[in-house]
Amino acid sequence: MSNVTDRLVVVMTKGIDSELSSVAFTIANGAITSGLTVFVFLTSAAIDLVRLKGQEMTHVPPLDPLAQLIADFQARGGTLWACPPCVKSRGYAQEDLLPGVVITGASAMHDEIKKGAATLSF
Repeated sequence: MSNVTDRLVVVMTKGIDSELSSVAFTIANGAITSGLTVFVFLTSAAIDLVRLKGQEMTHVPPLDPLAQLIADFQARGGTLWACPPCVKSRGYAQEDLLPGVVITGASAMHDEIKKGAATLSF
C-alpha cells in the first residue's frame, strides 16, 4: 500500500496578527504548484483572514501580501473552509467573508484525512 497522497489539508488558527498566516498560504500555494489538491480549514483567529478586508491588514516581506496569497490560492482551485462556531462567535455571517469561503464543520476536513490527505497545522 502506498503512502503517497495528492491531497493536503492545512489547519490554520493564526490570524492577521501573525506572520504564520502568510507562511501557511505560501506553502499552500506551493502545494498547488506541486500538483496537490489543497484545502485550508480556518478556525479560531484565522477566521479573520477571510473576513472582508481582513486579509488586507497583513504583509510579511519578502512574501506576497496576504490578500494576494489568498486570492492566488482561490484562483488556482484551493478550497477555503471556515469553522461555523468560530464564524458565529465573531458575529460574522457568510456575507462578511470572501466569496468562495465555505462555512463548514470539521467533518469536511476529516473526510479528506480519511481519504489519505496529508495535514499541516499553523
